[in-house]
Amino acid sequence: MIHLTFPDGAVRDYAEGTSGADIAAAISKSLAKKAVAVTLDGELADLGEPITRDARIEIVTRDDARALELIRHDAAHVLAEAVQDLYPGTQVTIGPVIENGFYYDFARNAPFTTEDLPKIEAKMREIIARDRPFTREVWSREQAKSVFAAKGEAFKVELVDAIPEDQTVKIYKQGDWFDLCRGPHMPSTGKVGTAFKLMKVAGAYWRGDSNNPMLTRIYGTAWHDQAALDAYLHRLEEAEKRDHRRLGREMDLFHFQEEGPGTVFWHPKGWTLFQNLVAYMRRRLKADYAEVNAPQVLDKSLWETSGHWGWYKENMFKVQSAGDDTDDERVFALKPMNCPGHVQIFKHGLKSYRDMPLRLAEFGAVHRYEPSGALHGLMRVRGFTQDDAHIFCTEEQMAAECLKINDLILSTYADFGFENIVVKLSTRPEKRVGSDAVWDHAEEVMTRVLAQIADQSGGRIKTGILPGEGAFYGPKFEYTLCDAIGREWQCGTTQVDFNLPERFGAFYVDADGGKKTPVMIHRAICGSMERFTGILIEHFAGHFPLWLAPTQLVVTTITSDADPYAAEVAAAARALDLRTDLDLRNEKINYKVREHSLAKVPVLLVAGRKEAAERTVSMRRLGSNDQTVLPLDAALARLAEEATPPDVRRKTV
Repeated sequence: MIHLTFPDGAVRDYAEGTSGADIAAAISKSLAKKAVAVTLDGELADLGEPITRDARIEIVTRDDARALELIRHDAAHVLAEAVQDLYPGTQVTIGPVIENGFYYDFARNAPFTTEDLPKIEAKMREIIARDRPFTREVWSREQAKSVFAAKGEAFKVELVDAIPEDQTVKIYKQGDWFDLCRGPHMPSTGKVGTAFKLMKVAGAYWRGDSNNPMLTRIYGTAWHDQAALDAYLHRLEEAEKRDHRRLGREMDLFHFQEEGPGTVFWHPKGWTLFQNLVAYMRRRLKADYAEVNAPQVLDKSLWETSGHWGWYKENMFKVQSAGDDTDDERVFALKPMNCPGHVQIFKHGLKSYRDMPLRLAEFGAVHRYEPSGALHGLMRVRGFTQDDAHIFCTEEQMAAECLKINDLILSTYADFGFENIVVKLSTRPEKRVGSDAVWDHAEEVMTRVLAQIADQSGGRIKTGILPGEGAFYGPKFEYTLCDAIGREWQCGTTQVDFNLPERFGAFYVDADGGKKTPVMIHRAICGSMERFTGILIEHFAGHFPLWLAPTQLVVTTITSDADPYAAEVAAAARALDLRTDLDLRNEKINYKVREHSLAKVPVLLVAGRKEAAERTVSMRRLGSNDQTVLPLDAALARLAEEATPPDVRRKTV
């Protein structure tokens, strides 16, 4: 007999070899009908798999969130069958589940194109409608290699060879078609459902190696139901409209070019937006932080002491002296982060416990190597600005400092319209520095702080644990925000570090006169200022709140008769620190409106003969066809109030 523990704590005995399907049927017919898999000690397994050991068991139904991975996995198998049915001679390689969907790589003389996708989709629907069962078989390596070789599946033969010796070779069949697969799968192809769509094709090298053959990758997405699929496709459509690279061109904010891969060429409007963001952050930090600036280039020895040279060297840019007229052969590195420099600033001069906590902030330009294929506009760059800070404190102050940082991060996100926040604690990674005792202490403190964060928010802030995802020097909090169309972005971090100050010999003089190593807390709110700017562009779809917009208003004319008055209006607006452009071009007003709307200017003030005579303006808001005629002074006062940043407004209330 085996003992199975259910989610409610009940323990029941079953004959060894009983399957999850048997157990579901014994509980109820409706559960047996809805079940698609089981979990054994938290691991997904086939519903029909014989259970041979004691375990914690849970029946997984198709509408369970965990079943989504199975739906997508099975859809990949259905895709592979459909392709081989339609295009005999095509070899299948691998077909994993990915975020929001799946893909499968195929080897075929003529690559697939997007025109092939509707035909493949139709065949997939036929296969799903047949509702053939997934059945698992275990083959010997020799049998698997022989069968796949006979079918001309050279890639599968290679995959069999790659399976570790201590693992079995599993084959999953769906009718006559079969594939090499670890599993698990749902009971039958019909469980995939019809809420799927093939999205695109792309080239991909076998095993990601450019020396290997080029394959065709077909991407698809699959969901529990049509409503979820429709919502996802709508998000994609919205994401395309909001793409910061496209809006960056339309709004004339920035560009990229090959001579500076992964680095931003900021245009005047984009740089204004960027500096508005930096100015906001500086105001938020002014009361508690001292701003510093550490060198861009530092000797390799410093990075060796910090541990970055050993743990992070492949992501660092090396710098050496060049030319025949120098004998300086020292190796330097462009800094990928600010922390070692801040430790040096802390160490300069004797520090006392009375100086703690000491908070040092820097908007530091850093450089990290990213592969060319990974670069993505502002979201993934090689050179960026970190809104970095390091707090040097005593162990007794650590928890309070983490909570103070949490309040700053959450209030900052709220000012930009982000309310849906998740905070997760990332614990010790496999590769790390420092003793287990130090890690135990740090994780224990941060676990308590995480509970306080959840309690203080009244459940509004979701929390969780990310096992093994901490930095190599200490555990960390990761802050993930949700944008206007439901996408998640990991931005802020709070990282507790007992190791770096010790490695550099940093200390402070305690109350008893002895030397003590400080705790170092690494803190970022936006993270990469460039990436956060990209997130804001997409979150607002370029429709920035007035206080943040690079150009807040444009004053324009209907006829040239009003040019002098329009110039007066623009001067009055600038006197109130409103970022104002003046458009006196001899163009029709509808043309001007369209052009400034495309540039996402929040407000147009239109002046004609009547407005000039009455000293009024016609105010038009971005996205609206309505116009409001107001006295000039009233209009400007209203806009000046609206353009006040939220942090400044709080101080004046």
